[in-house]
Amino acid sequence: MARGSVREERLRSTTGLRHASPMTSWRGISGRRYVVGVQPRIDPGLVDMDGAVLIAVRRMGDGTASVVDVAAPGPGATRRSRLRWLALMRTRGATEMHVHLLAEGEAEREAVRRDLVEGRGAGP
Repeated sequence: MARGSVREERLRSTTGLRHASPMTSWRGISGRRYVVGVQPRIDPGLVDMDGAVLIAVRRMGDGTASVVDVAAPGPGATRRSRLRWLALMRTRGATEMHVHLLAEGEAEREAVRRDLVEGRGAGP
């Protein structure tokens, strides 16, 4: 896949399944695809997830989504700094959180974050 801009690519595999968790995917600058779980609310409990890449997303009325920022909090990130980031994401218009749990290790999570931020700031 050619390099391009960061974009959401909706998954069809869970369409129509009543009990399936909402999922989607994001295509990074590199062309790599990242499957994520969709959290339709910005829940403060999300910042306590270890080993997650958190994608703050703004969903528009027409259904399109854009990345506000991406965080891959390391072990040194405090709960306070994570909550501060979450509050900042709300003020920047984030309406959903997308959670990627398939990256193994801090270095891989940071690589995912960089692939999805496309010049945006870094999370906690």
